Amino acid sequence: MTVLDEQERELVALTAEFVDRRVRPRVAEFEAEDRYPDDFIEEMKQLGFFGLLVPEEHGGTGVSTACFARVTEELARGWMSLAGAIGGHSVISYLLATVGTEEQRAAYLPRMADGGLRATMALTEPGGGSDLQAMRTVGTRVGDEYEIRGSKTWISNAQHSGLIGLLCRTDRDAVPAHTGMSVLLVEPGPGLTVSEKIPKLGYRGIEACELTFDAMRVPAGAVLGGEPGRGWVQMMRGLEVGRVQVAARAVGVAQAALASATRYAQERESFGTPIWKHQSVGNLLADMATKVQAARLLTLDAADKLDRGVRADMEAGMAKLFASETAMQVALDAMRVHGGYGYSKEFDVERYFRDAPLMILGEGTNEIQRNVIAAQWIARHAI
Repeated sequence: MTVLDEQERELVALTAEFVDRRVRPRVAEFEAEDRYPDDFIEEMKQLGFFGLLVPEEHGGTGVSTACFARVTEELARGWMSLAGAIGGHSVISYLLATVGTEEQRAAYLPRMADGGLRATMALTEPGGGSDLQAMRTVGTRVGDEYEIRGSKTWISNAQHSGLIGLLCRTDRDAVPAHTGMSVLLVEPGPGLTVSEKIPKLGYRGIEACELTFDAMRVPAGAVLGGEPGRGWVQMMRGLEVGRVQVAARAVGVAQAALASATRYAQERESFGTPIWKHQSVGNLLADMATKVQAARLLTLDAADKLDRGVRADMEAGMAKLFASETAMQVALDAMRVHGGYGYSKEFDVERYFRDAPLMILGEGTNEIQRNVIAAQWIARHAI
């Protein structure tokens, strides 16, 4: 498993300090108003969080995926929405760095490294959900351009992104359909409408919107990697990074819920003793702590596979599946430890319980993760 070097350990420690000193004392004010955290975002730019997966030669930090996961965990421990602010951006950074043309890397990565240009990815369509092969958004070649028609939904950071990694069909006759898909690097402009933010249960502060493309034109050079028809393969690799990031977010939320429950169980007394000494509460804490550590190790194992350049779709799926289900269960158990106070907005565990479901549903639902895991497991153990 990847061992962080000294510089990476210092970065994780710096993130933890930022979370404890700056984020946790103020998160409630942004959360309550569903307000975009401009102050935090500016500090995150200065700390280099937007350039974590951008190579050093393009101005980024170029840390390991394992370090990226640990930084994500710390951010989510403070406020999951901040980890979401670098999620899609980091996937597009990774894709540009690994499969982008020299011109694309030079045009985008230096500006993405310092957060001056923020990116998001656009896959999901209204009514499509996880069925990406039923995609209807089309980029049609017209001379030296592509004309885009269609719509995407649940796109995080849509109002604040200057670059969209759009997965669409550029060959409608391709069989199977995914062989005719490309990732187009789209900069907002005429022909693109970004909706108002979609109201959400949790994951507040960071917007999710619908994108509508109405004959929007982009240059032919906007095809990621320069060769159309490779978008499906590219984005599936990018989603391995994305699922590690979502798993790390889940670990962060679970860790925060566990910490809150641990503190409360020592402070609160009933029948003349701290409640953690009651077996029912002590057992909850034991199970919570074990699950959080298991989720963290699964996440770092998947990150290690990516760092070694080997296929990690099964491992990333396992990490995302287990960590997200763990976050949901640990958040609920933390509410149980708090009793009635866990249902109050006065305590952070209420927020953790609202944020946790996103990781179960996002970046491919857990039902889809199980399909991916099963298929890869059989493929690797075929008789």
